[in-house]
Formats: sequence, structure tokens, C-alpha cells
Amino acid sequence: MTAMTTKTTAADAPTIETPAGGTTTPAAPAASAATAPPPTISGHRGLQLEEPLIFELDSPGRPGVDLPPVPAVRARLGAVSARGRIGLPDLAEPTVVRHYTRLSQNNYAIDAGFYPLGSCTMKHNPRLNEKLARLPGFADVHPLQPVETAQGALALIDQLAHWLKTVTGMPAVALSPGAGAHGELCGMMAIRAALEDREGPARTKVLVPESAHGTNPATAVGCGYQVVAIPNDARGRLDLAAYEAALGDDVAAVMLTNPNTYGLFETEILRVADGIHQVGGFFYCDGANFNAIVGRVRPADLGIDAMHLNLHKTFSTPHGGGGPGSGPVVFSAPLAPYVPFPYVVHGDDGYTLVETRHCDHRGGREFGRIKGFHGQMGMYVRALAYMMSLGGDGLRQAATDAVINANYILARLKDLMPPTFGDRCLHEALFDDRCLKGTGVTTLDLAKALIDEGFHPMTVYFPLGITGAMLIEPTESETKATLDRFIATMRGLIGRAQAGDVASFKAAPRLVPRRRLDETAAARKPILRWRDRG
Repeated sequence: MTAMTTKTTAADAPTIETPAGGTTTPAAPAASAATAPPPTISGHRGLQLEEPLIFELDSPGRPGVDLPPVPAVRARLGAVSARGRIGLPDLAEPTVVRHYTRLSQNNYAIDAGFYPLGSCTMKHNPRLNEKLARLPGFADVHPLQPVETAQGALALIDQLAHWLKTVTGMPAVALSPGAGAHGELCGMMAIRAALEDREGPARTKVLVPESAHGTNPATAVGCGYQVVAIPNDARGRLDLAAYEAALGDDVAAVMLTNPNTYGLFETEILRVADGIHQVGGFFYCDGANFNAIVGRVRPADLGIDAMHLNLHKTFSTPHGGGGPGSGPVVFSAPLAPYVPFPYVVHGDDGYTLVETRHCDHRGGREFGRIKGFHGQMGMYVRALAYMMSLGGDGLRQAATDAVINANYILARLKDLMPPTFGDRCLHEALFDDRCLKGTGVTTLDLAKALIDEGFHPMTVYFPLGITGAMLIEPTESETKATLDRFIATMRGLIGRAQAGDVASFKAAPRLVPRRRLDETAAARKPILRWRDRG
């Protein structure tokens, strides 16, 4: 008996443009419904194992650990005493290890592949940083231990502050904020405190461009200000005429993201700074995109008064999953007295933390505390290790490479996917859905199809003002070969959509443990608690 084989000719197979400009045929086309393999008996697909919830693996009476019997004691909880099992599963140790290992294999991670998420800067985290963050004295430092026993940790914090002030040109920094939006709150609270110390008209408004990050207006409202939206011009930058018309002695600040969420540098930023200062307000800059300009531009030279820095973006710390984060804020000289507690000072007796105003001998006017303790020690170690290993010239090169990578993607895709604003960008390239008009394929469909191709999708439908937005940020750590594979895949998918293959996009993703979900229902009616339906 001979094995039956099938063969697809080059004429039958789709082609994908190669990085060199030619075409290549994929190794194997997707199987049709008629030739698709039958479902497996186990539900597994080769080494991709079907994994139930851990509660469904429960084996009562077979826990992986032996605990002594609970002694009989008088119940003290009254009517809320336990009436049965609390629902935690009994599992053998190998079952637990295999369960979480399988789940981890179903996760996409920066260590597994390319993360082109725009505005999120999912960059490689050097393992040197992780090793240093786990050193004794850093990994096990406690916020309540005596400062005499944490001199090394405080010295590191002080050195990190020096680096951050150096790369930004600012004279003061608050390290305690826990993330970018927390840093925004810190900066705006310092601005509010400075304005409250002044005599003059009440300032009730904050100007926020439409190209700013969405947390900016939320922060302004949280600080008690009325938000005045400033439109963009045709180039994707702040409309300078509209901005200058909105200035007045009732304006407390402008909150500008630079580079903005379109991946563009605000070329009129010096006039923006001059305008807000002339009316007595402050210039807050969202520094989430600092990765594009670090080492090349000093925010202080742009007239900025306060700016947060995402250590978990620009300085390599892992980003995503809700943390860990760190959002230090740098301040200009007029705002330096308002830096919140606590902060590190260095005196004759070593390093110490200033926790209250009576401990401060510099005549500060701190607005209070933004956080219970000083901040994220692990983030500090990673950030300083990253900066010291690269040096000033290395940080500049990293920003340059990030911009080159983004512009390479833009240049290689712009004939099929017209950029939203011009043919140049900084660290992220913005496209809209004009290339999909009339195809029946949406931006979301394209993102789901990318999953089947082994890529994490780019950021979609953001920035909000762009129809069908696709925001792609490659970061400096991605190689040209990786970018070429992504570009070839994007060109192939766009070509397939324009050729009318709508069905494959609507079915995507097909090659994952779970198919496309009803995301609206999941958000509106989440199931947050396990209930045994048996």
C-alpha cells in the first residue's frame, strides 16, 4: 500500500511579497473544509493541549500536600460560619505544575515574538536587569525598615534620580508615582498647589489636544479642572491657532503628549510653551512616548514644567498585565518646591527619606503624598541598570533605532496602507482602514487574522479620532528580519482582503485554543466567579 499525498501547484497557492520585492509561496496553504483533519478524540491538537479550568481538575481528597487535622474550636463567626467546602480544588502537585505550564504556553509574550502594539512600547527587557533586581538588599528591601539598614537601596534611588534629571534637563523629580497616569496626577497636583499659592484670578481650565493620551483629560477632571479640547490640524499636530485662541488667565495648564498619539513630534512645541507661560499657566507634557526622543531632546529645553516618565516603557521594565509600573515625574524649577513626599536626600550621615515637611530644611511646599511608600524598587533597579549599561550615547541610539524601525514599516507598507498623516513618523506608524474600504474586512478582522499568522496584533481603533486606526510600534530591539516577516504578512493579508477572501477573515483566529470571542458580552456580563454546574 502506498501513502496518498496531495500536491498544491504554485498556480493554486497565494503569493506573498518578500522583503526583497519578489514573491514566495507559503509552505502549505490553509486546509479546506473538505481536507481539514478530523477532530481528535482527546480535544488536543498535537502538542497544543486542551486545558480546562483548574476548578474542573478538582480531585476531592487528593491534595498535593498533607495538612494536620483542624482542631475542634468554638465557632466565632455566628451566621457566617462555613457550611461546606470553600471551593478550592484538591490537586496533586504534577497536575498544578502542568496546568499552569500549559496555560503559559498559550500566552503570547515578548520573549516569544513581535509585539507591535502602538503607544504601549513593548520592548525587550535585558536579563541583566532581572538579575540585578533580584539581588539581596534590592529584592527583599522593606519599606518600613530603618533607613540605616537600606543605604544601598537609597543610594540607588538617588543615582536613578540623577540620571532622570540629566536626560530630561529638569532640576527635580518625584519617584513615588506607581505608573504613568499616577504620574500625571502627581504633576497636575503639583501644578494646582503652585497656583493655589499665588494671588490672582481663579484658574479653572486645562487645555488638552485631541492628540493627547486619554488619561490626560481624566487626570485634569480628577484635579477639579474643566477640560477644553483643542483640535488637531491637517498634519496631525495641535491646531496652534485654536490653542492660542483658548489661552487666557483662567487657564491653569496645557497637557500635551509629545510625541503625540499619532506618532508625530509637535513641531510648534516652543510656541505652545511660550503661550501658556505668557498667561501664567504651566506646561504638562505626557512622557509616555519618551522612548522616541530620549537622548535626543531634553524636555527642559522645550519649556516643559512637568512630565511623567514610564520606566516600564522607555527604560525596559516589562509592561502589561496591570503592572508592575513606575511613573516618575520631573519638574521645572518653579514646581520643584512642590515635589511630594517622600524623597531621598543625602547628608553627612548618609541617605535618608524626607517623610514630612518638618523634616525638610529646604523650605519646600510639598503638596503631600501621592503614595504610601516611596515606589517600586524593582523598577528602579531595572531602569538604572538599563541606563548605565547603555550610557548616554546608547540611550540616544535606542531612540534613533526605534524611529528608524517605525519609518521602515511605514515606507514598506504605504503603497498598500496609506499612512494617516504624511510619510514620516517617529517611533510608531499610524494607518487607517482606507485600504480595507469595500472589502467587507474590518480592522478587527485583520487583527484577528494576524493572530493566526503568529503575530500579536497591532493597536487597533486607537487613537480614537482615526477611523479604523492601526497603530504600529516596532521598538528599537526588533531586527530587520522580524520586521520583514511582519511586513510580508501584512502585505499578504491586505492583498487577500482586497481579493475578496472575506470568509477567512471573519473566521479568524482559527489556529488558537479559543476562537473569536464575543468581546462586548464579555465586557458587559463578565463571569468572575466559578460555580460548579455539575
